[in-house]
Amino acid sequence: MTQTPVRAPASAGRRTGRLIGLIPAAGLLLALAMLSIALGSRDVAPVDVWDAITGAAQGADATVIRDMRVPRTILGILVGASLAMGGTILQGVARNPLADPGVLGISSGAAAAVVVAALVFGTMPTGDAVWFAFAGAGIATVLVYAIASFGTEGATPVKLALAGAALTALCASITSAILLADPDALNTLRMWQVGALAGRYGSVLLQLWPFFAVGIVVALFVGRPLNLLSLGDDLARSLGLRLVPTRAFLFAVVAALCGAATAACGPIVFVGLMIPHLVRLITGPDYRWILVYSAVLGPVLVLGADIIGRLLLPSGEVPVGVVIGVLGAPVFVLLVRFRGSVKL
Repeated sequence: MTQTPVRAPASAGRRTGRLIGLIPAAGLLLALAMLSIALGSRDVAPVDVWDAITGAAQGADATVIRDMRVPRTILGILVGASLAMGGTILQGVARNPLADPGVLGISSGAAAAVVVAALVFGTMPTGDAVWFAFAGAGIATVLVYAIASFGTEGATPVKLALAGAALTALCASITSAILLADPDALNTLRMWQVGALAGRYGSVLLQLWPFFAVGIVVALFVGRPLNLLSLGDDLARSLGLRLVPTRAFLFAVVAALCGAATAACGPIVFVGLMIPHLVRLITGPDYRWILVYSAVLGPVLVLGADIIGRLLLPSGEVPVGVVIGVLGAPVFVLLVRFRGSVKL
């Protein structure tokens, strides 16, 4: 008697394919991290890079690698993962395919806090501006959620988008008014708002790494509630999800992720907007996998753009935010064009 073979569930095959897909993504991230450490105004051989990291080598090259390039690369990885995962969570909570830190007022809140601090305390180094930017981003996130929560329906996706747009306009007006009146505030904002990894070395990393670490780890485990929210409020509630505390918790995670990233490097556009959509082409709509892939491919985009920015000019470099903006705009337009629409 011939026994019909039992086929494995289709979901198991998809899970295996997604796991396998992480291998080349992680390999690409590792390669870019090594290139980020080795390449720059003075290129360093891979053997010398390893000797410098392990402490076996001394001298100018070793100092540059240990004190500047390694912290810069680590920061690029953390910022890329935070922005990509934060954008994913925002799109899921707001059920808005265009949600990102800029749209919901997080970047504008950070900028407003920086110029207000400069007005009060005068010109300050980037390391001091970081804390004001982080506080501004966190306050903006809380305000957006609080404003959208008014009413019996709570923080619905439409109200979140409207609250974010209103707060963005308010913060932009405050920033413009202060900049017109105070040149010191303009100088401080110019140093912070360029959207760059250059100059953000060990001191910035030491200040913000706990927020990055906690935010990224927690974000890896919020895929299930995001999947339930994507089904709609009524169905999510019927499946046992408590909408108000869940959205509040997710916004707190976004505040840690995007607030730390924006405070560290200034506003870097398109990472939180574009990476989740690109990842959906690989993983489908399951937020558990979107978050995992975003944690890998977000740093790939940031490090790749940073390397390009270092090599474009013979002397000096192009900030990573500028490179991502130039490359990201046409890529996102093509993504929308060939998919017909941007879907969550």
